[in-house]
Amino acid sequence: MTLYNLIRAAIQEDMPTGDLTTESLALVPRPGRARLIAKQDLVLSGAPAFEQTMLMLEPHAKIKWHFEEGHQILNRQIICTLQGDLIQILKAERIALNFLMHLSGIATLTHKFVRAIEGTSTRILDTRKTTPGYRDLEKRAVVHGGGVNHRHNLSSAILIKDNHISVMGGIKNAVERTREHTPSLIEVEASTLEQVKECVDLGVSRILLDNMNDEKLSQALALIPDGIETEASGNMSLERVGRVASLGVDFISVGALTHSAPSSDVSLLFDWETP
Repeated sequence: MTLYNLIRAAIQEDMPTGDLTTESLALVPRPGRARLIAKQDLVLSGAPAFEQTMLMLEPHAKIKWHFEEGHQILNRQIICTLQGDLIQILKAERIALNFLMHLSGIATLTHKFVRAIEGTSTRILDTRKTTPGYRDLEKRAVVHGGGVNHRHNLSSAILIKDNHISVMGGIKNAVERTREHTPSLIEVEASTLEQVKECVDLGVSRILLDNMNDEKLSQALALIPDGIETEASGNMSLERVGRVASLGVDFISVGALTHSAPSSDVSLLFDWETP
């Protein structure tokens, strides 16, 4: 879904037959200014969605950004200023804020995870645990926070997981059947040391070490040669990722970046001009 279509759908959802409150007040256009203020420290993401939402309802609005996406913003700093018909900006306010708060929340949480593994060569990955229709935006927000995108969708890379292994009767069968049909690189999920050894023998490109505690992760990494990438996944919290990264894993995937990030707190303050 394109950003344009997503915004149109959001407007239709919020105003299926118009803004009953504002329109019942029979207000004429009211020029003025508005300021978007951070109410916490955050990493900015979602600026295009915010801006395009505003312009869709107030095409003559002028928006000046004081930060770029990926920038860190401190509590009480002004993120952007707007000028135009505040009646139309008021109608667009909640939709625009919903985009920016949600996406900045993802970028901010990702930044915290990235900071937690500073000094290591490990990189933080996202997953496909995204909001339907929002995947492009949410994965871009992860990048704004300093993370790295895993496969974008099922069409972009091969990851043989536990259910694939079960239906094929084992890792060996799954890998060999896959190689019969594509030359693409293969990542395989392993939850036991025996499965790790099997993946190594098969020479897969990357091994996803799933739901292993720190001790088992260390044992698994000792079995994997340098030519095979490693990814740790499952129960990855801010308190834990630093320890996992110190073990020498190449990637840590964190589903919470997109499915559990709290929205960043921002506010749009209006400066109404006297009519």
